[in-house]
Amino acid sequence: MELTGSGTGGTWAQTRDRRRALSFGEDPKRYDEARPDYPAALIDKLVAGSPRTALDVGCGTGIAACLLRERDCEVLGVEPDRRMATVARTHGLQVEVARFEDWDPAGRHFDLLTCGQAWHWIDSVSGIQKVAAVLRPGGMAAFFWNEVNHEPETERALRALYRRMAPELERGSVVLGNGIVVDRIEATSAAVTASGAFEAPEIGSFPWERTYSSSEWIDLLQTHSDHRMMAPLQREALLAAVGDAIDAFGGIITVYYHCRLVAAKRDQRSAQGG
Repeated sequence: MELTGSGTGGTWAQTRDRRRALSFGEDPKRYDEARPDYPAALIDKLVAGSPRTALDVGCGTGIAACLLRERDCEVLGVEPDRRMATVARTHGLQVEVARFEDWDPAGRHFDLLTCGQAWHWIDSVSGIQKVAAVLRPGGMAAFFWNEVNHEPETERALRALYRRMAPELERGSVVLGNGIVVDRIEATSAAVTASGAFEAPEIGSFPWERTYSSSEWIDLLQTHSDHRMMAPLQREALLAAVGDAIDAFGGIITVYYHCRLVAAKRDQRSAQGG
């Protein structure tokens, strides 16, 4: 479930989603250490226009923001969870704590707006309107997610475990590589187009890979909201079984990521007209 649409508020599903969105802050240090970063080719794409200022929405512990800062961008983060923002600040980042939909830009405008792994938690209508409002004409908005792909033998073993021990996740968890990221890309591209404030969005994909030990993969799983929302005993049993499965493969798995990107420039004509 995701927070999308016009944001009517008050439903059980939205309340549960808010809990999921803020669950990352329950263990921000693990999140900062275990979550993957992003490939250099993606960052090359984001800074190709030499942006001087960047706004990183849902910046978390600053994983993407630090990469942008290394490319000489002056980065401001917006993050709804104070605990995550506190970790980001230990990396020397400037972070303002607010839901992006409610955040006050105080007249500030940016050359680049990024949102890594987080746009599906933001209201798609008011969020896109806010993006358009804070980008300079010709500035770029970039929304991206890491999509997971496993080797066939690994995927079969993991899916069998999830099907038996957590069937609700086997049908819909990013860590099993089941098309959720593609759905997010399509929905985001459609929302950008519908806003009328941007040039035609560009869809990109940036492949990269990373090797995990069993303990590293289990640490990563514990940073995903769907796993964090499980009953503790069920989660502990699942993580133990996943660790045993990876150990049976020699204690190492290779994950093949595709970082999926939706990028769109702020339309200069619509910006000047409104």
